[in-house]
This record gives sequence, C-alpha cells and structure tokens, in this order.
Amino acid sequence: MALRRAGEERLRIARDLHDSLTHSISVIKVQAGIAVHLARKRDEEPSAALLAIQEASGAAMRELRATLDVLRSPSDSDRVGLARVGELAERTRAAGVPVQVTVTGTPRDLPAEVDQAGYRVVQEALTNVARHAGPATARIHIAYAPAQLTVSVDDDGQASPARPVTPGVGLRGMRERVTGLGGTLRAAARDSGGFAVRATFPLDARA
Repeated sequence: MALRRAGEERLRIARDLHDSLTHSISVIKVQAGIAVHLARKRDEEPSAALLAIQEASGAAMRELRATLDVLRSPSDSDRVGLARVGELAERTRAAGVPVQVTVTGTPRDLPAEVDQAGYRVVQEALTNVARHAGPATARIHIAYAPAQLTVSVDDDGQASPARPVTPGVGLRGMRERVTGLGGTLRAAARDSGGFAVRATFPLDARA
C-alpha cells in the first residue's frame, strides 16, 4: 500500500508539472512571436510583450515551487483553485486570445482535490486554445450546483467534427483527473465549429 501511494503521488506531481509548464510555456511562445513581429515591424523594443513574457515565466516558477513544496511539507497553502481562474484568463488575454469568464450559481468551498482539478481543466483547455484553435475566442463557464460542479471551456476556433482530435498527453491527463474524482469529461469538436471541454464533478449536497 505504501508503494502504491508513493506511485500515485509521483503521478500527481508529474501531472501538475506538465499542466503548469505546458500552459505557461505556451503563453511564452506566443508572446515571443508577438515580440519578434513587433520588433521587425517597428524596429523598436516590444516592451509590453517582454513584460508579458516575464509575468508568464514568473507564474510558472511560482506554480513549480508550490508543487515541489508538497514533497517537503504536507501543507499546500499556495495551491491553485478556481478562485485563480481570473489570473489564467488574464495571462491568456495577454497572449492575444480573448477570454470570457462566466460564473453561475453560488461559489462555495470545494474539496481541495476538486478545486484544483477544476483549475487544471481550465488551464489545459486554454493551453489547447492558444496552441491549436487559431484565431479564436475562449469562453469559460463555472457552474456551481448543490450536488455538482461543472467547468466548461469552449472556443470558436478551427476545430471541426470532420477532423477528429487525437487525444494527447494533456487531454488524457485531464480525463484521469476528472474520472479519478468520480466525475465525467467530454472533450470534442463542436458542430458549429471550435472545440468544447466540459467536466462535471459530483459534490456532497449537504456540504
């Protein structure tokens, strides 16, 4: 049992590292492209883009430190959760992707695992929008209900049901997170164009 628990912990840390690095590095990549384009077009230093790169790299370091702290201490006071989705949205907007955030229902305290998994779903979905959707707007919807939490991210990008998506490491990790907590995940191209991710987590209605 001790070996199994150690293995599960290593998998959890690996997923956290993948999620945080993939999102932030994707933002850095997009911003670097913007910086190069502006520098060549105006023959001047694109300071705004460089500031965004600096912010994204700082966010990556903070998340890495918080994740690695789990190895040193049972406390995780700086853990990520849905309360920080606004920060994700701002960083993604800085990368040139418009993002809309909607919250319905009454926000409530969530189990730590669900709170973090919901954040990671949004993070991975926004990463995929930035990397694969092309010119697109992303819409985040967090819905609180007594017995469940629903987190969805959709975009109006270039995905199409005619071109099935082959799940990569990010989508597989996302599905493992959600189903490991008893939830369901649907990730597929939309009939009207673009891609949609919807994760539903069961909650104790008495909490």
